[in-house]
Amino acid sequence: MDPSGFAGPSEKVVKPLTPEALAAFKAAQDRAGVIYISRIPPGMRPAKVRHLMSAYGEVGRVYLQQEDPKRAYLRRKYTSTKKAHFTEGWVEFKDKRVARSVAEMLNAQPIGGKKGSRWRDDVWTMKYLPKFKWHMLTEQIAHEAAVRQAQLRVELSQSRKEQREYLKNVELARVLDKRAQRKRKADGDGDKGAQEGQEAETRPQKQLKQDEDGSARAPTKEKRKKPKPAETRPEAAAQLDSVLGSIF
Repeated sequence: MDPSGFAGPSEKVVKPLTPEALAAFKAAQDRAGVIYISRIPPGMRPAKVRHLMSAYGEVGRVYLQQEDPKRAYLRRKYTSTKKAHFTEGWVEFKDKRVARSVAEMLNAQPIGGKKGSRWRDDVWTMKYLPKFKWHMLTEQIAHEAAVRQAQLRVELSQSRKEQREYLKNVELARVLDKRAQRKRKADGDGDKGAQEGQEAETRPQKQLKQDEDGSARAPTKEKRKKPKPAETRPEAAAQLDSVLGSIF
């Protein structure tokens, strides 16, 4: 049980346990009755519930269940109320007949109180639990706590599993990306080498063609130029002879 939601008797006396005391305790448990309150007004605490219920009979133990932690976190974050809220509760009366009559009398009735009080217009929603004892409540609460812990462990295990799977996929994607980059780089280098080889193969052919063209054009020029000196030399010699003949 949550200590903040428990309100026991105001005076607690510890006495040695004797068979008579044990028998008396069992008889008191058999005579006791428990009522269940399905809704606790906002801000009402166990001490206030005990005070209100004590007006109708002798009250033993009172336990109020706090609201869900997630809901409490959101309420504290987005509202101005910071105190704990309770959602449901159990009240033990020393006499089961009193508990039954109180549940029948107060169910669906306004809480009442002084004019202007906080819970004056709130309504009780309660029910008497026949054959229900306080130890059943503690066992139920312990069972619910164990179930919540088991569920939490399962959720944490599932979360860890999903996280490991996510990290594994991220690592695999990174490896595949690097592999694809290396492949693209290798393909680019191969294409570049092939292009350079093709250019190297075509370059000698062009040079050879240019050389052949140059060698083919050179003889034609010589053929055209050679006859000219052959034709001009006799004419010069004839002119020289005529000049000398005229002088001498």
